[in-house]
Amino acid sequence: MIYEMRVYRCVPGRLPALLKRFENVTLKLWEKHGIRQAGFFTTLIGESNQELTYFLAWESLAEREAKWGKFMTDPDWMKARAESEADGQIVGNIVSQFLTPTAFSSVK
Repeated sequence: MIYEMRVYRCVPGRLPALLKRFENVTLKLWEKHGIRQAGFFTTLIGESNQELTYFLAWESLAEREAKWGKFMTDPDWMKARAESEADGQIVGNIVSQFLTPTAFSSVK
């Protein structure tokens, strides 16, 4: 299993809009495309409280490329993203890392 950790750094004040988009739109589209989430987190204490961190679970990088590509080009996603950003940009920066569990990890 490969885990992708994505950190979305929001434009100041726009985290609520991002959370709403995930809850109301993004997760449904991920289900449609077979994308499995492995947890969502907001920053309690850290560099910024305007961040959303989440993990996705993949069988392989090939699976990720195929499913993520279909999601990103889905007309429903493109429309929802544009509508959610009608009041301005939501995300200022995205950082993505691909992780593999260690032999002693409770997550496999």
